[in-house]
Amino acid sequence: MLKPFRRKKLGDILFEMGAITADQMAYALDKQQTNRERFGAICLGDGLISDVALARALAEQFGLEFVDLKGFRPDEAIFAAIPPDTMYRYQFIPLELKGDLLVAAISDPTAVLRLDEMSLILERPLVFKVAAESEIAYHLKRGEGASRVLKEVSEDFMLQLVTETEKGEEVLSVENVSADTSPIIKLVNSTILDALTRRTSDIHIETTQEGVIIKYRIDGVLYKATDPIDAHFQGPLISRLKVMSELDISERRIPQDGRFKVRIGAKSIDFRVSIMPSAFGEDAVIRILDKESIASDLRGLTLETLGMEGHEVKRLRKMIREPYGMVLVTGPTGSGKTTTLYGALTEIHTGEEKIITIEDPVEYVLNGITQIPVNEKKGLTFARGLRSILRHDPDKIMVGEIRDSETAQIAVQSALTGHLVFTTVHANNVFDVIGRFTHMGIDPYNFVACLNCVMAQRLVRKVCPHCKRVVVHSDEQLRESAIEPERTRGVTLYEAVGCEECNGTGYRGRSAIVELLDLNDEIRELIINKAPIAALKKAARQAGTSFLRESAVAKVLAGETTLKEINRVTFVE
Repeated sequence: MLKPFRRKKLGDILFEMGAITADQMAYALDKQQTNRERFGAICLGDGLISDVALARALAEQFGLEFVDLKGFRPDEAIFAAIPPDTMYRYQFIPLELKGDLLVAAISDPTAVLRLDEMSLILERPLVFKVAAESEIAYHLKRGEGASRVLKEVSEDFMLQLVTETEKGEEVLSVENVSADTSPIIKLVNSTILDALTRRTSDIHIETTQEGVIIKYRIDGVLYKATDPIDAHFQGPLISRLKVMSELDISERRIPQDGRFKVRIGAKSIDFRVSIMPSAFGEDAVIRILDKESIASDLRGLTLETLGMEGHEVKRLRKMIREPYGMVLVTGPTGSGKTTTLYGALTEIHTGEEKIITIEDPVEYVLNGITQIPVNEKKGLTFARGLRSILRHDPDKIMVGEIRDSETAQIAVQSALTGHLVFTTVHANNVFDVIGRFTHMGIDPYNFVACLNCVMAQRLVRKVCPHCKRVVVHSDEQLRESAIEPERTRGVTLYEAVGCEECNGTGYRGRSAIVELLDLNDEIRELIINKAPIAALKKAARQAGTSFLRESAVAKVLAGETTLKEINRVTFVE
């Protein structure tokens, strides 16, 4: 008589592998008796094992081969043969195609019914290998899937469905991108989904003579997402965005601003929408405010992690630890001003002082700090909010942006009356700030008396470490960029190439370059006496200020960025 086949228990396999101890196994077994969860899910959820260890153990338990997907490069021909929504729905990566036989990497060989269903849908025999769930998710997210869905949508407008939750949030997933009945909804949703996988900060929808062009802003630079879409779809596309943002569909002659929220899985993402009439119709810009991604980026945020030079960090630290005065950060939109202020607040927050911020919007929740979102529709402006903040006995205040003379006046008075005020203003450099405040009707004497420092900031893209290439610039090129050739002797310079890791851009991530003006008595005197900018610059340099261009050149010489990139962001004075 044949003995029934018994699989080895997962706990025993993990124990023999050295992935868990006897005590941990006993703990997981006790917990399993209580909540009836699977043993592997308990170990993974409680952080006892990694998903790689679980995948190895499951492969051994089911007699399958384990495959490590780190460094895996997908075969485009195989990916093209599998519908992207099927890969997402069943969470697998196609590895090989041997005739009609497909070799696929899965994370859960226990889901027998699901695997049978997958075989029926693909209409081919399957061979399974086991891989870590996180690695499968990574390759699905950055692989062909989402971008292929978008490409298919823009080419033939296949159909798709969007549902609403009780909270009124849009539910968006790759699984339903291929099943909806509205081509416009499908286009909008797949565009958003693709943008999120590419680390996009803004989606631009531009109407031109050729048609509708969708662009993504990645690391501060615009890239075309698709070929132009027929202009016939421009009206419905903008109308869909207006419906999502609760704007007036019938109004096409004036700009409109709104916002909406999308939930993808367990994650909620906020979007700000701006609609603007143009010569060929209406254009739209969608700003993505992915708070969870921002939170992960800001976790452990310090001034060093922003990429500033070490000596500038020391100077700024001294300024943010002053008991009162104003710390002012300036630069264009998207130059990282708010992130710098978050970094400063995180460093000085000890719990012993009351810190209140007023922002538009609150991009990231800082623990232990009171944060107020501006709501202009309800009458809560920066100025009105700032007045209320002063009645809440704050020690330190952050004002997201100074836009008008009333806010500027209250912020200056706050800094003069014993508060430390952090704020931002739009100006090109540290000296233009003085003119901005003067135009707002602020008395120059009061302004310079309260000002601790002004910091101008820009972001330069960091060259991709996976594909960067050594380059030798001619002496003429270096001199045109205000770099003496002697400074590059013995230094390795790089140029951007482009690879899969950086979406073909040649750059990945950004780093801050700054010029920090520390206001000493001499500089204050020069400002009050309306001295020329040349005199201010000379005094600032003597006081230790390095200007933006110098900070950018230092990044090139350190091999962090390229000459082309710093010439895009800064100019030779």
